[in-house]
Amino acid sequence: MQAAVEFQQISKRFGAVHANRDVSFSIAPGSIHGVIGENGAGKSTLMSILYGYYRADSGKLLINGQAQHIRNSQEAIKLGIGMVHQHFMLVENMTVLDNVMLGSEGGFRLAAHRTEVEKKLREICQRYALDVDPLSKIQDLSVGLQQRVEILKQIYRSANILILDEPTAVLTVQETASLFAVLRLFKEQGKTIILITHKLQEILEITDQVTVMRAGTVVGSVATATTNKEELANLMVGRPIQTQLPRAPYAPGQPVLEVKHLNLRSKQSVELLKNINFTIRTGEIVAIAGVSGNGQSELLEILSGMRLPSSGEMLLQGKALPIARRKDADGLPARFRQLGIAHVPEDRLRDAVVKNFSVMMNSFLGYQTQVKKRFGLLDLKGTLARCTDLLKKFDVRPADPALRIALLSGGNQQKVVIAREIAAAPRLMLIGQPTRGVDIGTIENIHAQILAMRDAGVAILLVSVELEEVRALADRILVMSDGCITGELMAEEFDATRIGLLMGGSATQPAHSSDTARPTSQSNA
Repeated sequence: MQAAVEFQQISKRFGAVHANRDVSFSIAPGSIHGVIGENGAGKSTLMSILYGYYRADSGKLLINGQAQHIRNSQEAIKLGIGMVHQHFMLVENMTVLDNVMLGSEGGFRLAAHRTEVEKKLREICQRYALDVDPLSKIQDLSVGLQQRVEILKQIYRSANILILDEPTAVLTVQETASLFAVLRLFKEQGKTIILITHKLQEILEITDQVTVMRAGTVVGSVATATTNKEELANLMVGRPIQTQLPRAPYAPGQPVLEVKHLNLRSKQSVELLKNINFTIRTGEIVAIAGVSGNGQSELLEILSGMRLPSSGEMLLQGKALPIARRKDADGLPARFRQLGIAHVPEDRLRDAVVKNFSVMMNSFLGYQTQVKKRFGLLDLKGTLARCTDLLKKFDVRPADPALRIALLSGGNQQKVVIAREIAAAPRLMLIGQPTRGVDIGTIENIHAQILAMRDAGVAILLVSVELEEVRALADRILVMSDGCITGELMAEEFDATRIGLLMGGSATQPAHSSDTARPTSQSNA
C-alpha cells in the first residue's frame, strides 16, 4: 500500500542544534499514526516541515508517493495537509464562522459567501459529530470546543492528512474521549491522522502505529497492538522510568496557608467560588482534583495575588494576606512573591513567560529584586551562571540561556518556569497543571523536584486534571465541582470512581469532623 506520508532521510539544523537527523519512516493512509518522544526530540520540527513552516536541509518528503517540496503552509493546505496546533490559532472575539473564513472572505460576495460557508460548516459538523455552532463566539466556547473549531477549519479546507500536536494537553477526560470518537470517525472516512502526544495510554488507546523519536532521530517504529507503556517509555528516554518515587513519611507540621470562607463572584454576579475552606501545612502536598472550569483556576489566581476575592480571608503563617484593599490589587503578585508564595501558572504562555525574552531573562522573571547585582545593575556573569545551573539541573534542552524561550518546546518552557519558582525557595508553592505537554521522562524529573520540596518542609498546593498525577503526589486530595469543595480524601483513600462522582457534583462528601485525629481542610480552617 502506498504511504500517505513518507519521510526519507530528513535533516534540519537550527544553528548548533540538530533538530532532525536522517529521519525516515512512513505513515499508512487511513490510519492513526502516533509520534512520541521527549521534549526537544524533534517531533514538532518534523511536523512543521510537513506543514511547510520549515524546509528540510536535506532528505525527501513524499505525499501519496509523489516527492513534494512544500515551501509554506498554503502549499501544504493545497496538498490536503492540515495541522491543529497545541496553542490554538483562533481570534477569541470573533465567531467560529469568521475564524474559518479568515484569509478567504470572498471579496465583494462577502454576504453570499458567509451564507455558503455557514451551510458547509453545519454539514461538516453533522457528518463528523463536531457539535459546534458556527455563529458562536470563540471566547464563549470551552477549550474542547475550541479545539473542534481548529479541526473544523482543517476539514473545511479539505484536509485528508491531519496533524494534531498535543491535542489533549488542555482537555478533560470527557473531552478527550469525545475527541477520540471524532478521530475514529475521521479514520473511517479514510483520512490519515498524525498524533503527537506524551500520553502513552492515549497512544495505546487510539493509534495503529507509533514512531518513537529521541534526540532528533527515530529509535523505533512499532505496531501499537504489539507494544506496551514500558517498552515505549524505555524507547523514549533510553532508560527505565520510576513509577513510584521515594518520599519521606507523611508528617505535616504547622499551618502555612489557611483559607477561610473564600467567595468569588464575577461581574455578572455568577458565583465562581463558594465558601472555600482549607489549610495547607508544612511538608505536605494538597492536590485539588476536578474537571477544568470548576473554580480551580480562579482559586489559584486569588492565592497568587492575580485576582481579588469577593469575600473571605487568607492567612499565611498566621498573618492575614492583603486581599481587602482593591486599590493595591495591581501590586499583589509581586507582594505575594516577596512573602514567599511561588506560583507555576496553568497557562505558561499567558502568565509565566515572555516569549520574546531570552531563557535567562525568563529564569528570574518576577524575582528581579532577588538576582545578583553589581553597582545597582544586573550581574550578568552571576545571573548567567545561575541560569546555566538551573538548565542543567532541570535538563532543559537546548541548554542555551541566550535562546529566545519561544524557540523551546512547550515542555522545556515548563521546565524553565518550574526551575525558576523552585529556585526562589518559597514557603508556599502553588502549582497549576505542572506536567501539561511534558514527556514521561520530564514528568519523573518534575515529580521528583516537587516531592523534594515537600520533604524539605514546603507547603504545596497542586491543581491537576490528571488523576494519576494526583495519586502520585498528593498527601491529601480536595475535590472541586461548580466552585465548591465537594469532598476530601487522604492519599490512602484514593478511589477514582469516588473522586469521579465528587468531580461531577453528584455526590457531596461532608467535611471530616473536627475531633478527627488526622489533619483535614475544614477542621483546620
